[in-house]
Amino acid sequence: METLKYKVIKTRKQYDEYCDILNVLVFDENRSDETEDEIELLTLLIEKYDKENSSIAEVEPIQLLKSLMKDHKLKSKDLVEILGVSKGLVSDILNYKKGLSKEVIRKLADRFKLSQEAFNRPYKLKISTSPKMRNASMMNTQKKLETA
Repeated sequence: METLKYKVIKTRKQYDEYCDILNVLVFDENRSDETEDEIELLTLLIEKYDKENSSIAEVEPIQLLKSLMKDHKLKSKDLVEILGVSKGLVSDILNYKKGLSKEVIRKLADRFKLSQEAFNRPYKLKISTSPKMRNASMMNTQKKLETA
């Protein structure tokens, strides 16, 4: 009887090993059909382990994004390219000044192979206290016009 090349992941060490193998296979430029099957199988095993053992559901979306950026050695300028947005928007997102749009959430989920729900959770934005900001409650008040 033939020994299985991969088994259901039961330990963090095994998970890390499979992630490393998957990473090598994904970036192999000379992939065969057999390699594609191997990638698919490893992806399923890793996703299963993630669902059963991950605490991603407890992580706030921007902290998750920062952690993923660190793990993948990405900088803000890399996110600009990945998301197709301005560096100002990326800065605002990472500094809690702007929320994640549906499109950004979709692109992040695709890039990091996570469910969109991981990034689509409420979190608090920092409100600017800049003196240049107008009082929003005063912006829509009615003004009395003098008639001639």
